[in-house]
Amino acid sequence: MTPAAALKVAVVGPTHPYKGGVAAHTTTLAHELAEAGHDVTLVAWSHLYPSRLYPGEQAVPSGTPDVAPFPRTVRALSWARPDTWVRTGRRLRGFDVVLLVQVIPAVVPAHLALLRAAGVGRRSAVGRRRQGTPRTVVVAHNVLPHEPHAGERQLMRQLFERVDSVLVHSDSQARLAYELDAARVSVTELPPHLPGGAPLDRAPHDGPPRLLALGMVRQYKGVDLLLEALAHVPGPTLTVAGEMWGSSGERVKTLAQDPRLRERVEVHSGYVPADRLAPLLASHDVLTLTYRSATASQNALLGQHHGLAVLASDVGTFAAQVRDGVDGLLVPPGDREALVAALRRLAEPGYADKLRAGVRPPDLSGPWARYVGAIEALASVEPAADDAVEAGDGGATEGAAEGASGAAVVVGHLRHRAAGLARRVVAASRPEVVLGRTDLPDWVRASDILADGDDADGAKDLARRLGLPRCGDAIAAWAALGALAAIVRVRDDGRRSAVIVDESGGRSPLSRWARAIGFAPVELELTGHRSSVEVLDVDTASLDVVVRLHPGGCDADDIDEAMSQASWALKSGGLLCVTLPIGPSGAEGALGPADVRGVLARAHELGFVLVGDLDGDITGRMRQASDSSTRTDAAYGLLRLTLRRR
Repeated sequence: MTPAAALKVAVVGPTHPYKGGVAAHTTTLAHELAEAGHDVTLVAWSHLYPSRLYPGEQAVPSGTPDVAPFPRTVRALSWARPDTWVRTGRRLRGFDVVLLVQVIPAVVPAHLALLRAAGVGRRSAVGRRRQGTPRTVVVAHNVLPHEPHAGERQLMRQLFERVDSVLVHSDSQARLAYELDAARVSVTELPPHLPGGAPLDRAPHDGPPRLLALGMVRQYKGVDLLLEALAHVPGPTLTVAGEMWGSSGERVKTLAQDPRLRERVEVHSGYVPADRLAPLLASHDVLTLTYRSATASQNALLGQHHGLAVLASDVGTFAAQVRDGVDGLLVPPGDREALVAALRRLAEPGYADKLRAGVRPPDLSGPWARYVGAIEALASVEPAADDAVEAGDGGATEGAAEGASGAAVVVGHLRHRAAGLARRVVAASRPEVVLGRTDLPDWVRASDILADGDDADGAKDLARRLGLPRCGDAIAAWAALGALAAIVRVRDDGRRSAVIVDESGGRSPLSRWARAIGFAPVELELTGHRSSVEVLDVDTASLDVVVRLHPGGCDADDIDEAMSQASWALKSGGLLCVTLPIGPSGAEGALGPADVRGVLARAHELGFVLVGDLDGDITGRMRQASDSSTRTDAAYGLLRLTLRRR
């Protein structure tokens, strides 16, 4: 395996003087990879695409870079010169990994020519690449554009068929990549690459809240909806600062002329350079992101970095970045009435200040550590994993190089187990039981309370009817069935590729059941209060699921450590499934309702959200289970929690 700190990496994508978030991200990515110890070259474009595909100004107007330029930058590619695609591709043959920053589908022909010149052919039926060629990763900010056109799906499918891996920033984009025949997809949080420098001190402001809509005005960003709603709410002011894109920009200018908005709306057309961002943000109270649709965006983090509350639609990553009613407001996308209601709340005296007081500065370093770790995992793969693919796992996905069903992410850290895990990968490609989302009834919940022995017997009986391997312990069956349902419903891409680590011990049926339906979980017998993260020394953001279930579940002493370790080992959207004993006050090892509320509060701090409490009554049922005066066996007071990493 290539040493993690000695990869020769080519990052192919836009950088300064091109403007916008993708160019800033590409440049910052090159810096972060170099700081991690890799030998990095940024292969940039001197001419990216024709003006008819981008009606605005492509370069930064002031000439001042949005982020510090990367020292080793080679501007070798030109849209108008196909010969540069071929020459550049030939120069990339000596690299360990090529990261292709995918901007729009129109650039795909250039990327395909570059890959072909670099010696990268189509994947074979078993997903195996030619020896001696660079490993290839597409960094897809948007698998398809917000405003798609005919033929783009076919172009993206051709690109995904040729590369080893695709890195995306949300689960919805991962599903779309799989639909377009990507062999292996990694979902990783978009790390902040915030232009504008440090926040400035804010001058006191006693008037109505000052709203800001920042960035290019396009139809999917919903600035027109915001203006229509604002016309019904007296008080708040709005600044629209950014390039006006085609008819969407013209509509915003027209709406701003509404008499009800007179002297309350200012429209500043044109790109906002980085050196003007901090003063602009310091003179506003609320950043508005009323998008109709979104994938991943750092704009909420930009606002929070400068101390602004955020009014956002519940799309893309905004729900994970904005705490509704705490540091901002979330509204359904495209819902004008909901926007009116949110603006009325902001117009209440002191409410915008209250939200601003709840704003926490975003973590600017941790997400980059996870992002670089994800790229290292995609670029550095054990030979055993490739052998396992060749041995017969033709459906390799995220984890084919990390194990066709995910186990080989851990193989990289447990070299002495590589052969055994590879055999599990091959075995997992032949599931014994066909089990899909619709095969599991609604009463099997991801998060639930076991307060009645009949429920445990019912879970054991259902497992038998589904054809799952035999389990003699009804309580263990109940615990494992809910976890299995959560995995299938939330983390299954249809190809059983999730990376699952099971800390429950041999008496839990979870691993046997997961293998039976096609996964390749890694089982661990833990001693003391150690977690799998410590034992395996896994990469940051490399796991899909961590489970610790009855009879080897968590207790009051180790649940916090388990959550803390899982919070950085799990990918965005990954699951932590645990069981906790609950019982009356004073019962040895058991938690009461107040203790569990503390666990859930701590989980929220660590970036988790509760999954599966559909009717919201879990606290009441927990109290009933723990307070029953007739129960003497605390084993039947069992809480199963499934937490999803934001």
